[in-house]
Amino acid sequence: MIEKITPRGAYPHTKRVGDFIFVSGTSSRRADNTIEGAEKVDEMGTKRLDIKVQTRAVLRNIERNLAKEGATLKDVVDITSFLVNMNDFAGYNEAYAEFFNAETGPARTTVAVHQLPHPDLVIEIKATAYKKIND
Repeated sequence: MIEKITPRGAYPHTKRVGDFIFVSGTSSRRADNTIEGAEKVDEMGTKRLDIKVQTRAVLRNIERNLAKEGATLKDVVDITSFLVNMNDFAGYNEAYAEFFNAETGPARTTVAVHQLPHPDLVIEIKATAYKKIND
């Protein structure tokens, strides 16, 4: 059984409006509030923050949220990605390409942000999907 990840505020993970599904900003946070892709490397508290691992985890979390609406990543039409450090762009792009391709994937915007809601997060993604209710 997949553990339910609870939103960290007064918002739903997804909001359906007709045939559109809006997916709230999603991170690599797990149900137990740990962050996938944030690995402790020493006793001083130093952590390795891996953009590829976090990107994959974010997209899998989005995939799980879409499944609750009867949709898949193939139904995603638009993505906005928020990176804390644009030096991570290449790794993010590499992991992203494991899920989408340029010909059939969604439109995408990637922006740099000063910080995200947890210091171990290096990426957050929000998405819009289109899935007819009766499909």
